[in-house]
Amino acid sequence: MNMPKTLPALIMWLLIAVLGASAVGGIALHRGEAINATWFIVAALCVYAIGYRFYSAWIAAKVLVLDDTRATPAECINDGRDFVPTNRWIVFGHHFAAIAGPGPLVGPTLAAQFGYLPGTLWILFGAVLGGCVQDMVTLFFSTRRNARSLGQMARDELGAIGGAAALIGTLLIMVILIAVLGLVIVNAMKHSPWATSTVFATIPIAVLIGLYLRHIRPGRVLEATLIGVALLLFAVVGGGWIDHSETLRGYFDMEGLTLAWFVIGYGFLAAILPVWLLLAPRDYLSTFMKLGTVMLLAIAIVMLRPDIKMPALTQFIDGSGPIFGGALFPFVFITVACGAVSGFHSLIASGTTPKLICNERDIRMIGYGGMLLESFVAIMAMIAATVLDPGVYFAINSPAGIVGKEAVDAVAKISSWGFAVTVEQMNELARQMGEATLFARTGGAPSLAVGMASIFGSAFGQGLLAMWYHFAIMFEAVFILTTLDAGTRVGRFMLQDLLGNIWQPMGRTAWYPSVLITSAVIVAAWGYYLYIGVIDPNGGVNILWPLFGMSNQMLAGIALSVATGILIKSGKLKYAWVTGVPLAWLVTVTTSAAWEKIMSTDVRIGFFAAADDMAGKLAAGVLPPDKAAVAPQLIFNQQLDGWLTLFFVLVLWTVVLDMLRVCVRHMKGKPVLPVTESPHTPSRLVEDWVRD
Repeated sequence: MNMPKTLPALIMWLLIAVLGASAVGGIALHRGEAINATWFIVAALCVYAIGYRFYSAWIAAKVLVLDDTRATPAECINDGRDFVPTNRWIVFGHHFAAIAGPGPLVGPTLAAQFGYLPGTLWILFGAVLGGCVQDMVTLFFSTRRNARSLGQMARDELGAIGGAAALIGTLLIMVILIAVLGLVIVNAMKHSPWATSTVFATIPIAVLIGLYLRHIRPGRVLEATLIGVALLLFAVVGGGWIDHSETLRGYFDMEGLTLAWFVIGYGFLAAILPVWLLLAPRDYLSTFMKLGTVMLLAIAIVMLRPDIKMPALTQFIDGSGPIFGGALFPFVFITVACGAVSGFHSLIASGTTPKLICNERDIRMIGYGGMLLESFVAIMAMIAATVLDPGVYFAINSPAGIVGKEAVDAVAKISSWGFAVTVEQMNELARQMGEATLFARTGGAPSLAVGMASIFGSAFGQGLLAMWYHFAIMFEAVFILTTLDAGTRVGRFMLQDLLGNIWQPMGRTAWYPSVLITSAVIVAAWGYYLYIGVIDPNGGVNILWPLFGMSNQMLAGIALSVATGILIKSGKLKYAWVTGVPLAWLVTVTTSAAWEKIMSTDVRIGFFAAADDMAGKLAAGVLPPDKAAVAPQLIFNQQLDGWLTLFFVLVLWTVVLDMLRVCVRHMKGKPVLPVTESPHTPSRLVEDWVRD
């Protein structure tokens, strides 16, 4: 396992292991007195360091056997649009920006209703043993197969049945995932001139940096980075000026539907333009804002050493929580998806990233390391949510339908749960944050922004709370948009793979008519669901997030199934547990969650139960006029979610069973489809800017 070769190194790693075990043990076993947030950071850094140093190195050397002399698809194909050999740090920035969407921010915030402990443990160990492994092995297998998409790899390795299920299932899941990403970003940017103007500014900045690296000063990555980061910081500061300008703020103070059309248009452009012109430089630069903010948050936490105010476990582990219905198992594992395990990552790892990577040795850093970084973001989000007073946390995140529309009723209900909060406390907090009210601001993003602003304000100036709050909202918007643009491009690749099986020219990524047609279809598909979510009077997120979490984890199950099948077919049965163990866990979790969401008679859990309940109330005429007007749409959305959940779980089991069939046949010596790894081609890339 590439153990430390010197005594000082061995002692150092033993100390890291002891420190990490002590921190995790303290978090898990601490009861009574408040625990300090610094222990969360210590636990995360130690667990991640050990996982990366030892487990990922062992997988790279023994399981995958990375070969840095082998040419990658970026070098072999190099079409100047999608396949472009790219500096590994830019690829890392693109990959991290593409995978790090709303999940690591919103998921832990919502899961905090169970207490800080369940979500934190799942984030730490789910990432190291599951999420990072999925990302790394998927990126490797796609790179070895000319950057084939996950669905196409399933078809090539498993056969027509499993392949067709994976191709169609992953494409539909991708549409749902991108729609939710778009919905969260629209809600974050809505009526926030600072966020909107800053996000708009990142687009021309990215184009400038793309042109700079491609034509003006090729290979000068450091120069381009310094220019881009400086312009990005100026855009952030300029966004604050615009937000405080009575003349300019009106141009960027937009309704949700207007922003939705912008997001749809941007998604289309990001899918059709050359990757070097917009997507890669924008994601690379956005990574600096993401990492800079996360690191600043970590520094502030270490400086302040705030106490975690949320209990380790709350009474809501029984499923009676106000934010979402469902017991601790299985719902904490689908609520916290990104940050622990995320199937969406497998689409990026078999989409844009393998078309850019220029050396196999970088797969470990980009695949495993990128996911570790996202997991750290999730830990920061958990801290930001749980340092709030529990009463404040539940007042922000609990819907009015649960706690009441009036502030007095809400605080009375929340206080009855044992979490004290007052109307005066919430009004003062809203005033400090520059908001009219913070009651029932559901979806996770507002409470995360309040938590981040509270930490930043305490560390760097309480008088700037409103600025920090709106900065956090802008940060969330930038964080998510980079995932949407990469997801749209990956969706285009997936549709081209699917249509290429019907008519070969449609599968050629370099054929521009195919690029335009497939991009338009993908954008229209997720754009429709985005439109439905934006006009939903309840905000759309509350209905779509459970489906987002389940489908995301089912997608991870599909990716791990394909990876397990390839390992066994490649003669590596003894290593199949690396992907097989997390696969078994995800199948158990997602199937259990799907069963409850489909079959439960609890209207707060079951999709069909909620639809039937609202239909009954509508027929009885007991709904208020405003809710009755939109009830048919809400009923349709719940029923659609139910049927999609059923379809997705059937797709997952089809792929898993087909993988098992292929593996059993292979082990019995019966004929199966051959491994489709591309022939070895020696790499000829020698430029320092590419290698280093």
